[in-house]
Amino acid sequence: MAILNLLASQRKCRLSEILTGSNPLLRDQSLVEYNQNSSAGIHICALLDSDGTPMEVALAVTKLVDEGFTTVKLKVGRRASPAEDAAVIQKIREVVGYKINIRADANRKWTYKQAIEFGSRVKSLCLQYIEEPVSSVHDLIKFCENSGLPVALDESIDNLKGGPIQKLHQFVHPGIVAVVIKPSVVGGFENAAHIAKWAHMHDKMAIISSAYESSVGLATYIQFAYYVDRQHDLISRLKRYDSCGTVAHGFGTYQWLTEDVSEQKLKILVPPLGDGMGASVEDAHGYLHHLNINDEKIEKTYSEEKLNSYSIQVDGDHFSYVVKVQEAGDCTNDKVVLFLHGFLGTSEDWTPMMKALSPSARVIAVDLPGHGESQILQRDDENFNQISLTIQSVADLLLKLICNITDGEVVVVGYSMGARIALQMILNENHKISGAVLISGSPGLRHEASRRRRTAIDKSRAQFLLTYGLECFIKTWYSGKMWTSLREHPQFDSLVRTRRKHSNITDLSKVLADSSIGRQKSLWEDLKHLEKPVLIVAGEKDVKFKEIAERMCSETREYGEREADCRSNQELCEMIVVPESGHAVHVENPLPLVRALRKFLVRLHQP
Repeated sequence: MAILNLLASQRKCRLSEILTGSNPLLRDQSLVEYNQNSSAGIHICALLDSDGTPMEVALAVTKLVDEGFTTVKLKVGRRASPAEDAAVIQKIREVVGYKINIRADANRKWTYKQAIEFGSRVKSLCLQYIEEPVSSVHDLIKFCENSGLPVALDESIDNLKGGPIQKLHQFVHPGIVAVVIKPSVVGGFENAAHIAKWAHMHDKMAIISSAYESSVGLATYIQFAYYVDRQHDLISRLKRYDSCGTVAHGFGTYQWLTEDVSEQKLKILVPPLGDGMGASVEDAHGYLHHLNINDEKIEKTYSEEKLNSYSIQVDGDHFSYVVKVQEAGDCTNDKVVLFLHGFLGTSEDWTPMMKALSPSARVIAVDLPGHGESQILQRDDENFNQISLTIQSVADLLLKLICNITDGEVVVVGYSMGARIALQMILNENHKISGAVLISGSPGLRHEASRRRRTAIDKSRAQFLLTYGLECFIKTWYSGKMWTSLREHPQFDSLVRTRRKHSNITDLSKVLADSSIGRQKSLWEDLKHLEKPVLIVAGEKDVKFKEIAERMCSETREYGEREADCRSNQELCEMIVVPESGHAVHVENPLPLVRALRKFLVRLHQP
């Protein structure tokens, strides 16, 4: 939004003209309409909760109609039965009549049976559509076929992973008449525009909707919705069919906010020659052009967090581990997150995620032994080979580190090798670990022969590193199949440059050999002892680790069912697949991972 408004300001034009600029037909149409009618704009649908008696809701709708609204959306699915929701709509029609459009939004709260009951009771009440009556796509299509009611999509579009257009074909059913699109949820204006165009090409309404944005967001949405409407008009002409008429967009949320961030008001009203509540594109443009933030309404301003770096010494058997630690966030926050990188990584790998999470948690990342600026200090001239840097020994060191850092519990987030360490920690000493997030991780190899073979491979790799040096090793390491999607990522070259900064390749080679998955005890059987929540993350393109993640979840839940455990294994082990990413999920597509981490932290700290 900021970039689009900046472009409009630089070119001294409206944001809607930036949007239409790439399509000369659309641009010419918009300019003609704007020159002929300076109040060019969009219609707005009111949003009403259906709390209260049927008569109370009907009177509230009457008030909205008197204000100028011609379309009203009601929240349904929150009463004791679908019959009660239907009674509310029946009463509205009795009091207000059929001069307004009524939309109902169930937010996927009904079972198929409940949705059908509601549909049978409102079939004669002329709903414009029922939005998301059920939770599954299968039941949604079945509802379209058996109820005869028009249906709109909302959450079904929000939940599409990756490129949405390829996955929209499942919704071509003619009973689906509208698509509700929240730009802030579907991935921004470009995705929203593609979804809207798909809807228009399949003769469906494209309704742009807000998610309780301030007037700054709504002013941009108004111009975007105007662009979407013009796109629809153009497609209608090209396909030579009649337009479905004026579409009322879902910006009625503005009535629900008692305060705003700006000093001036965004004009939403019935124009003098208009036929319903709406907003002018010119007014929306003027609002943004002359925006003044009301500082008295701003409760908190966030500026990018700076990371604090320091070192802590932790003593192990025969050696000490001097840990480089990076930290951000409030040190008194009881939400503490510890990030563990993978092999060749450093604490800096987590910097973007730490900055994203630091406003709501205390976030800590470390350079693991042998990596980055951490140091391994020998004691009493002990033989270097007596020092053990296995997954188990590193997990023990980190548990000592946690005790030095905080008296409370910690959520451990680990990637690849770090995920193996995190799993070992939560199984070893779970009174200090409240939960773990395992990204592209594994519980180990089940069979002895596989472990021996992998131990030999990693021992050979460690010798290669010592013999040929870090530069040659990195080039060979990242040529592997596992890194195919990472090599295509725009940050790959800069990531490789950070891998050249390890201070001691002797220590690094020892970590590679000692922490080999071949030397690690298999933890598959130990999953049945899991007592704290785990979020397992895999990249969509990482076939091998996606299968491992699925097996981990399946076996963890299976153990609980077999033992008739009273806890919810569904909640204990959760899995997400991050779209558009391979093994290095946190580098290739960090935003879905940040969102998943935030939800996981909220769930852990719920009373």
